[in-house]
Amino acid sequence: MKPLTSCAAAAGIVTTLAWANPASPPDKLQSPAAFNDIKDRAERSAALFVEAGKVITHPRCLNCHPSARSPTQGDNRQPHVPPIDAGEGGMGQPGLFCMSCHQAKNVKATGTKFRSIPGHEPWMLAPRSMAWQGLSLREICEQVKDPARNGNRDLAKISEHMGKDSLVGWAWHPGEGRTPAPGTQAVFGELIDAWIATGAACPK
Repeated sequence: MKPLTSCAAAAGIVTTLAWANPASPPDKLQSPAAFNDIKDRAERSAALFVEAGKVITHPRCLNCHPSARSPTQGDNRQPHVPPIDAGEGGMGQPGLFCMSCHQAKNVKATGTKFRSIPGHEPWMLAPRSMAWQGLSLREICEQVKDPARNGNRDLAKISEHMGKDSLVGWAWHPGEGRTPAPGTQAVFGELIDAWIATGAACPK
């Protein structure tokens, strides 16, 4: 799986997002009520996931769901500096664990373009099986629903993880120098819940 850097891959996601709700700008997140006029249940479900996909495909999420066992960083998903192998556990290797630099909360920094070092307890990558970079939104959707790849979570646990997990919530409070994910975690969680309630359909 390759990082999402090609124009074709990026265009695929942008096109899908536009299909769901062309009036909704990429830095905004509409509530589930905005999709009530879509009468077909499966179509509405897929549209809800596409709206939630603005968060899922945002750099704040993609950087921690990389194609390799090394995170990316910044809005352009550049290689992590310093180079790091997060290992199978997602928390780094002996001698350079993620928490060596990433503390329990964001820390202001000088001399870097990001102006802060992200922080959360714990700080870690998503599992290898949940790599998202380079996938279409449909492929991510199918992956999210698959217990064999999502950490053995059923849909209720997916809802809990996306809507309430504080590490996911960091995406809306990323520290100086980083663009937060669109909307709020609460609205994102509502979209995921509505997607599940309407059958958890995936976009085409």
